[in-house]
Amino acid sequence: MNNWAIILGASSGIGAACAQSLAKKGINIYGVYLRKKQHEIDTLKHTLEEHGVQVIFHKGNAANEDIIKLAINELSSKSNINIKMLIHSIAFGTLKPMISEDDNHLYKKNLDMTLDVMSNNLLYWTQAVFKNNLFSEGSQIIAMTSAGGRKNWQSYGAVSLAKAGLESICRQLSLEFAPYKIGVNAIQAGVTDTAALRKIPGSDKMIQQAISNNPHQRLTTPNDIGEIIALLADYQSSWMTGNVIRVDGGEDITG
Repeated sequence: MNNWAIILGASSGIGAACAQSLAKKGINIYGVYLRKKQHEIDTLKHTLEEHGVQVIFHKGNAANEDIIKLAINELSSKSNINIKMLIHSIAFGTLKPMISEDDNHLYKKNLDMTLDVMSNNLLYWTQAVFKNNLFSEGSQIIAMTSAGGRKNWQSYGAVSLAKAGLESICRQLSLEFAPYKIGVNAIQAGVTDTAALRKIPGSDKMIQQAISNNPHQRLTTPNDIGEIIALLADYQSSWMTGNVIRVDGGEDITG
């Protein structure tokens, strides 16, 4: 079987760590990214290829229908292909309050974009992969969520909505994919020091509080998530499905 992983948000942070872990397992990587410079993508691609796997990266908005069609057409052209994993690891949304006296608040286009990119497009990618018969029994669909799916911070409202929606999509898909023996889960990482985190107002305070609360006295790292993804790469069942799986060193239970 020609096993591939589609990773949305593959160029850095958790997405890149997942790509590394899966490449080490011999799984080919199809990554979609938005902002990285070409030389950075070339370096990552070369690192992954050192594990003897095929690597394809495409720059573009993962919520764009043309990008989805391009990916599906490219992957469908390969023989005996199986999408072992579809990983949604996109952190790109509008950080504004819902109300403000100076009108610097969320508008419809901000909210629509955040929900489309950070939540809804998981469904559209899943539909496209399924329609083209690229999943098989034991395939895994994984979304990266956070405590923000049920907690709120200043200016985090749109992202919180998106995370809650992402988890809801996973639950619904887990029901509908059960007859096909395909697992669908969300991974709730602990606070992870990434470029996306640094854009959240008050992130320094969040980091210090997370370190203080965590029994391990440190933040979650992208590699912590990559290690779990490597375990799931060997998982051939759909019995673990419909969950929000905490991978945070115990941070959430004490926070």
